[in-house]
Amino acid sequence: GKDFIASIIHTNSKRSSKPYITLNCGAIPKDLIESELFGHEKGAFTGAIAERVGKIIAADGGTLFLDEIGDMPMDMQIKLLRVLQERVVDPVGSNVSVPVDVRIISATHRHIEKEIEAGSFRADLYYRLNVLPLTLAPLRERAEEIPLFVNHFSDVYKQGQKSIKFSAPFLAEMKKYHWPGNIRELSNMIHRLSVLHPGEVISLER
Repeated sequence: GKDFIASIIHTNSKRSSKPYITLNCGAIPKDLIESELFGHEKGAFTGAIAERVGKIIAADGGTLFLDEIGDMPMDMQIKLLRVLQERVVDPVGSNVSVPVDVRIISATHRHIEKEIEAGSFRADLYYRLNVLPLTLAPLRERAEEIPLFVNHFSDVYKQGQKSIKFSAPFLAEMKKYHWPGNIRELSNMIHRLSVLHPGEVISLER
């Protein structure tokens, strides 16, 4: 999946000894994403009972992976653009800019060019981010890789000493499936089967 690819880029780079931080822009409420990204000072707003370090500063020297960046609110896009241009972060409620050196990797399921035309994504931010584009094909177009993912997730989610196994006909059906949820859907399915049928062989008959 996208997160896995981003983590590989980080691990095999000169930044590997520094933090690798992730943030799903579509999973954070609009009123909280600024604090998540940039951090805040104690008392900056109601409920800010302590200082918080944002994801960008936490990733200083390393890599920040921003998933679903197409869902980022427009006002946050402006502030992220400033970080990329000036390499400083302004925590909420602070008058002091914090210098940062961070690699940003972003991903989205949206068609960003169409979002730009619709006025919901800034063209200048897109061109700042789109330095080295990578296209990751959906799982349905990489059916030959499914057995590799199956073995990996079966080992990750094994209950006890033995991981679940899959019969050849079951694997063949998995290759034919559309997988609208991509790697996450496959991972969740194997996790569920590992809990329900630990160490067993999963076949079409059950």
